Amino acid sequence: MGDKEMIFGIRAVIEAIDAGKDIDKVLIKRELSGDLILELQQLLRDYEIPMQKVPVERIDRITRKNHQGVIAFTSAVTYHKLENIIPQLYEEGKNPFILVLDGLTDVRNFGAIARTCEVAGVDAIVIPSRGSVSVNSDAVKTSAGALHTIPVCRENSLKEAIVFLKNSGIKVVAATEKAASIYTNSNMSVPVAIIMGSEDVGISNELIRISDELIKLPQFGKIQSLNVSVAAGVIIYEVLRQRQEVPL
Repeated sequence: MGDKEMIFGIRAVIEAIDAGKDIDKVLIKRELSGDLILELQQLLRDYEIPMQKVPVERIDRITRKNHQGVIAFTSAVTYHKLENIIPQLYEEGKNPFILVLDGLTDVRNFGAIARTCEVAGVDAIVIPSRGSVSVNSDAVKTSAGALHTIPVCRENSLKEAIVFLKNSGIKVVAATEKAASIYTNSNMSVPVAIIMGSEDVGISNELIRISDELIKLPQFGKIQSLNVSVAAGVIIYEVLRQRQEVPL
């Protein structure tokens, strides 16, 4: 990660946030105190920017510059708000198609999924603000620039985001090996949001419980694990097949 993606120093980070710059997360040295650091922490809470207190050694490993115990990682794109995206889609007469990524941490998988989403016309990607990939330069590169085109919504609570989607008339479908039904049996011609989980733990039980439907891809091999970007691509194009928007 280059210096152009990082901001060093308490005052510089405060000014960047005040200027409306999109920040992915901020690392703060554990022992820091004083009025200025309190001001920064309050600003991070106000703007719901993830913050992590770490040993100074971790910050020193990232940069040799005079960081004053604070480093902010900037986003490669501007994040969108899901609460604005959905009404806009309905106003434009669209049939909403949303992809929710729960706990995905592999940047290459994220970029590959975003590329498929953009090509297939998915309306937005939803990710959590914590414990997940973010839109950095590596993700953008892997996506072949798709992340500059498709809206990405970063939500503090995926549970609240799912509830919002359901209340907005969108069917929420979770792709999980715990499902009994094959993905082709689900009606996804309606407004739909597909949840994909991380490869190691899958979708959280909390999100599975509030989903409208669970689906799975058939598996016949011994590995019992399909790459999440491949699985997402299969389901995304099943949605398109059902909506008959592309010849397959």
